[in-house]
Amino acid sequence: MQNSEEPIADLLDRLAAVVPDYPRPGISFKDLTPVFADAEGLKRIVDEVIAPFAGRFDVIAGLEARGFVLAAAGAYAAGTGMVTLRKKGKLPREVHTEDYLLEYGTATLELHRDDIAPGTRVLLLDDVLATGGTVGAAVRLVERAGAEVVGIGVVLELDGLGGRERLAPHEVHALQRV
Repeated sequence: MQNSEEPIADLLDRLAAVVPDYPRPGISFKDLTPVFADAEGLKRIVDEVIAPFAGRFDVIAGLEARGFVLAAAGAYAAGTGMVTLRKKGKLPREVHTEDYLLEYGTATLELHRDDIAPGTRVLLLDDVLATGGTVGAAVRLVERAGAEVVGIGVVLELDGLGGRERLAPHEVHALQRV
């Protein structure tokens, strides 16, 4: 049964695939790919993740890679542009860069220097918020470009990892906390 009356958390529980012991033993990975593949599921998550920020953003930025799906669909739905925040070495023109810590090392996000004009209001979208390392780097990257992060939307927020707190004072909207 699919309908707009179904709570978004129930829709996510119904459509997402849970993969035990991935990426390592003891972890249950909630795979959103089946949600993206379901027409109503995709529409509902996109509509609900951008709704709290309606009228407050000029462009949506998506984090590589699943954030691209959300950002492209969200930008289309909102009638705005979309930009990509990519892993190091994926963008061909001059870039802003931001390094961040991972549990096993460091990584780098990049943004073309001319993709976001100074003063632009940006909504950041990604699939999952865990410790806030990647999303925090995205915030700093967008701000380095002279733009304003008006909010952060995610489908899943992993409780107990402190991501929301690390992103303060930025507004975070999660469709489901797990």
